[in-house]
Amino acid sequence: MRDRYSDMVNSRSGGVLAGMLGLPRPVRLRRYAASEPLLAGPVVVRGVAGGPLLPEIKRVLTSVAAAAVVTTETDSSQPASGSTSRLGAVVIDASAARTLGDLESLRASLSPCLRRLDPCARIVLVGTPPESMADPTAAAVQRALEGIIRSVAKELRDGATANLVYAGQGCGAALESTLRFLLSARSAYVDGQVVRVVPAAVTPPADWCRPFEGKVVVVTGAARGIGASIVGVFARDGAHVICLDVPAAGDALARVANRVGGTALQLDITAADAGQRIAAHVAQRHGGQLDVLVHNAGITRDKLLVNTDADRWGSVLGVNLGAQLRMNDVLLDPQRKGALADGGRVVSVSSTSGIAGNRGQANYAASKAGIIGMVQSLAAQVADRGITVNAVAPGFIETEMTARMPLATRELGRRINSLGQGGQPVDVAETIAWLAQSASAGVSGQVVRVCGQSLLGA
Repeated sequence: MRDRYSDMVNSRSGGVLAGMLGLPRPVRLRRYAASEPLLAGPVVVRGVAGGPLLPEIKRVLTSVAAAAVVTTETDSSQPASGSTSRLGAVVIDASAARTLGDLESLRASLSPCLRRLDPCARIVLVGTPPESMADPTAAAVQRALEGIIRSVAKELRDGATANLVYAGQGCGAALESTLRFLLSARSAYVDGQVVRVVPAAVTPPADWCRPFEGKVVVVTGAARGIGASIVGVFARDGAHVICLDVPAAGDALARVANRVGGTALQLDITAADAGQRIAAHVAQRHGGQLDVLVHNAGITRDKLLVNTDADRWGSVLGVNLGAQLRMNDVLLDPQRKGALADGGRVVSVSSTSGIAGNRGQANYAASKAGIIGMVQSLAAQVADRGITVNAVAPGFIETEMTARMPLATRELGRRINSLGQGGQPVDVAETIAWLAQSASAGVSGQVVRVCGQSLLGA
């Protein structure tokens, strides 16, 4: 679905008109292309109260920013020399911040950079999880970083984003995949988010552009929309993808699978034996090992709760949540051939409706909130096997479903976020792929919103 308003105000004549009338002009977001550099311009790296993670941050940036100038400044309220240059990114290590004075140092370090940002620039703060702080002042200072990053994200213009990473003590190399993702064009529609990274044994991919080389991935609901984009991103990044959808979508499913050289598997995920059939397929066709399981399939049956009958209620809960719970019981069984391997990844698609609720979607919101509860519990249960379990929560994404919305509702959904536009299916797919990387072992039990920092929910 095209955003005709954005097309108009970004045209030559439309841009002049928008400027005269003071109309908002959503920027065309920079999205990932293998031929383009990870970062669009120079990076400023700063530390607050010493910045103990600066060496790791600099290592990552140096490895990915061959064309960028990496400038390190510590506790400085003054811009670096040559401060007229535009910036592709700003990374500030505030993990050692413990006092209100340190927050002032953060303000003084970040503020001069904000005027120098290129379109679609990136700001990343790195902190320490507040819950790990015994001292109330230190915990307050670290939690304050959330307020800062969410507010800054709403102040930025021209497609720039700001996100916060809480890094557990000793996480070291586990930071790399998250820094790469948040600084890159892959995270175009991820804004104002908080990601927690814990220490983990990490094996970086041989090629960061093809992190799924030799991996087997199952994607449910793969025939169209977000599911088809998920398939495309995993295949682009080296995976063999088993594309799964209901028999009624068989033709569309075959086209998606054929396009990427994947496998089409027609299956109703609500069937009692769905998990067993997936495991059997993996065992027979793919050497018995599944590396990534993406729960994307979902339906809506919207009605006000007062008008929702048991059928409408049960069908949504059954597809969106019940099927995932049953399949996980089978596909996380370490004794079953074709189940998820140790070190595997599970990613489920939730929704901002599951966080903030939505009028007329009590059944859908219940199912998507239930996914969040499932992810948080399951992550702890399988951590000893090196398996991570996460969820993404899309906001307004341009799909066939949103295209059917009434015009006013559709326009409102597009505009009530910090980026002033709807996301694309590929934005959800890129976020899922980041969480599914072997290098993302330090990220588990998380819910990452792909919503352009929607004003709905936290």
